[in-house]
Amino acid sequence: MKMSEGLEVAFVKQITREYESSFLYRQLAIEVELRDLPGMASWLRAQAAEELTHAEKLITHLTDRDNHPVIGDISIPSIKVEEIADVFETALEAERAVSAGIRELYRQAEEEHDLDSRPTIDWFISEQVEEEATVSEILGRLRMVAGDGSGLLRIDAELASSGV
Repeated sequence: MKMSEGLEVAFVKQITREYESSFLYRQLAIEVELRDLPGMASWLRAQAAEELTHAEKLITHLTDRDNHPVIGDISIPSIKVEEIADVFETALEAERAVSAGIRELYRQAEEEHDLDSRPTIDWFISEQVEEEATVSEILGRLRMVAGDGSGLLRIDAELASSGV
């Protein structure tokens, strides 16, 4: 069943947010690569790839319902990194923005009684809880080591091997 034009527009906005998030994560990976933290860079690149997968999931939902997904204009904020914690603060802000978009998508689908979108949106709600928790945990650990080199290198190594 084809979704309404308004709900399609809301899905398109979320698709664009996912692409923006991917590009943001990739830029953040560059920032930590320049600071010789390959584990964090690898983790951030994996997040960038995951955001593309999320966009694809939304695109598939629209095409499966005979709607027309479009990628909107992509913009990412300029990034200023003074400390490594800044990278993960930026990532957490981005995840919160994506979560807000998903909640708005949920509200609109509910308003329109679009039950067919429910499984997809529910999946994203659960995913975003996990995403925010993971980034928040990494940020908390970075704050705990407060720039201590050995602590920073340990977190870098853990992110390289475990994908926290």
